[in-house]
Amino acid sequence: MELSGQVEPTQRVNTTNDSFTTNSSIVDESAESVAYQISLAVILSIITLATTLSNAFVIATISQSKKLQTPANFLIASLAVTDLLVSILVMPICVLYTVIHTWTLGQIVCDIWLSSDITCCTASILHLCVIALDRYWAITDAVEYSKKRTTGRAAGMVATAWVIAISISLPPLFWRQVKADELTSCSVNTDHIFYTIYSTFGAFYIPTLLLIVLYGRIYVEARKRILKQSPKKVGKRLTSAHLVSNSPGSAASTSSLQCGRHDAPSSDTGSSTSENQVKVTLSDAVLEKKRISAARERKATKTLGIILGAYIICWLPFFIYTLLVATCDTCFNPELFDFFTWLGYLNSLINPIIYTMSNEDFKKAFHKLTRFRCCRL
Repeated sequence: MELSGQVEPTQRVNTTNDSFTTNSSIVDESAESVAYQISLAVILSIITLATTLSNAFVIATISQSKKLQTPANFLIASLAVTDLLVSILVMPICVLYTVIHTWTLGQIVCDIWLSSDITCCTASILHLCVIALDRYWAITDAVEYSKKRTTGRAAGMVATAWVIAISISLPPLFWRQVKADELTSCSVNTDHIFYTIYSTFGAFYIPTLLLIVLYGRIYVEARKRILKQSPKKVGKRLTSAHLVSNSPGSAASTSSLQCGRHDAPSSDTGSSTSENQVKVTLSDAVLEKKRISAARERKATKTLGIILGAYIICWLPFFIYTLLVATCDTCFNPELFDFFTWLGYLNSLINPIIYTMSNEDFKKAFHKLTRFRCCRL
């Protein structure tokens, strides 16, 4: 009895210490969780805001510059509008859902959000195909297509992209299940494997195959244009001249023409006055054209590589994972799914940067617009 009486207080003390340690651990984990959620919310909000501003600036740049208001740039503006809708209708709600991992906005908002997500993201991807198709026709059939390349034709291509995107987003609305209890999650029902295959192939795999084929043909046609220029052909001679001061004489590859007056050397200083000369440099017109064309081709090839690379890196993981989850229920991981989803949304931020920064006219108009806005402020 005495032994048990001595043991009982010891057990009570240990229990109290364990409880205190457990509570302290829970508080620490809760603090870390809150800090993680705040950091995640800030990062995702910055991405959302940057996507909104970059696409809005593209739209404003095209609308303010008459030089950029062409059918080809109309397609880029339409892409910017689509990506802007992604940043306004889809990404802000996804920030909230990604951070708290609980749906609190009800069934109706869930249906609208999912439809907007599928429609806008699919339309954004299909816009890339429309732009690639426009560039392909412009290169392979430049003369005839220049007559057909109108704003009306571009609008028809954009409308087709939106019709396809809507046809992919509508089916889930017909079999949605309205839950009587409170909705805690919002996601597309993956039980319909045929719809998953239909939506992933229609929204990504078929457009990706089309993009690879089109940009491959564009690259081949660009190479053919360079190779068609015969190196044996002698072109006109180009002459460039510039004024050179204090020149000691003409080089072997240039001819120098003396101009101006030569003063007599001073007897006091023994130095000669400066001379003004004009250097006339001769170059072959064909070689110069080949050099310029080769530089443009390298730039175009680099741009195509960046476009395809960014698009595939952003969207391929998401669509592979979507197909995998549809066939393997135990493979779903919420954190991994959220990461792949936001990687896809990131493409809406990259698109305006690639399509505008690779165009000199866009860059000039953009700088002019920003200077104008700054001056007004």
